[in-house]
Amino acid sequence: MLAAGIVFSNIHDSNLPELTKNRTVASVPFGCRYRFIDFALSNFVNSNIFNIMVITHYNYQSLMDHIGSGKDWDLARRSGGIKILPPFITAHANHTNELYSSRLEALKSVSYVLKRLKEDYVVMTDCDVICNIDFEDVINKHIRSGADMTTVVKSVELNERITEADTVYIANEKGRVKDLYVNPSNMHGKADVGLNISVINRRFLEMIVTDSIAHGYASMERDVILKNLEKYKFNIYRYSGRSARIRSFEDYFTHSMQLINDHEFRNSLFSEKNRPIYTKVRNSVPTKYMIGSAATNSLIADGCVVEGTVENSILFRGVKVSRNATVRNCILMQETYVGENSYINCVVSDKNATIRDGRLLSGAPELPYYISKDQTV
Repeated sequence: MLAAGIVFSNIHDSNLPELTKNRTVASVPFGCRYRFIDFALSNFVNSNIFNIMVITHYNYQSLMDHIGSGKDWDLARRSGGIKILPPFITAHANHTNELYSSRLEALKSVSYVLKRLKEDYVVMTDCDVICNIDFEDVINKHIRSGADMTTVVKSVELNERITEADTVYIANEKGRVKDLYVNPSNMHGKADVGLNISVINRRFLEMIVTDSIAHGYASMERDVILKNLEKYKFNIYRYSGRSARIRSFEDYFTHSMQLINDHEFRNSLFSEKNRPIYTKVRNSVPTKYMIGSAATNSLIADGCVVEGTVENSILFRGVKVSRNATVRNCILMQETYVGENSYINCVVSDKNATIRDGRLLSGAPELPYYISKDQTV
């Protein structure tokens, strides 16, 4: 079995405007020391897929810094490995020369690379679905079914947030897609919702991209799948494991807090046998807990200094919590400084944020207080 991987790094940047002002959604920090893209790359590597392309849009400097040569994921290879594909736009690309806004348009922008692929199958994934999935099982089921394209779905109870952002698939007992609804506003109950992960035959992918360029198609769901349900075989793969879909800043805060309070969710990501999650390795010093400090029910990365109190929080590398400061229900990203006698609750701070002495800051789980990168409060 030969398969290549494609990662869409910018598709849902608009869902997290607070965190994607200076980075792609793929490089948004998560869980103390990881980035969103770490889960996609680890899923590929754990499934023996080592030829991976990351399609970018803009703001991809931090993504390049994080991935580097790919050695931390065993992707620094002479043959295959990881390739970052910047936008490829010519003067005749379209009338306004705009960048893409959908997966199909992203694929059209790198059609020159797709033609060079030698693998029989291609696995395509977004970055804002956090899960630990075995792509080999998905590919094997795809091959056995004889499908042209297989989409990973999860059976969930529909709510307004899901129906506004996702695609619902209707399939028969054999898993063949009979209908689909893109962002349905009037559906209720339990349904199969797409996780934006697909396996597709490489030749079929080349064909639909070429056809889309010729006809100006922009949506994979509406223009390719929905219009060709009878002509081609589209199947679903039902994923039963735990996952987190980051559709908003509130989702980001909620699912980050799940890592602390939901042990089953945390174990489903980081304790799967033979499927570790890799990230960029930094040889930082251990965290120091000073006399009089206290830390409970928290995830704290290396390189931190804790002099105050930390409760139910996530601290990334290099965070300092000063004397008599209290941090509750917070997510503090790399190199955040919390001054003496400060009290913060439900706060998300970006990198290098500074909270001065004696500050009192509080948000709510539904609306966390956000401090942007390099900002001083």
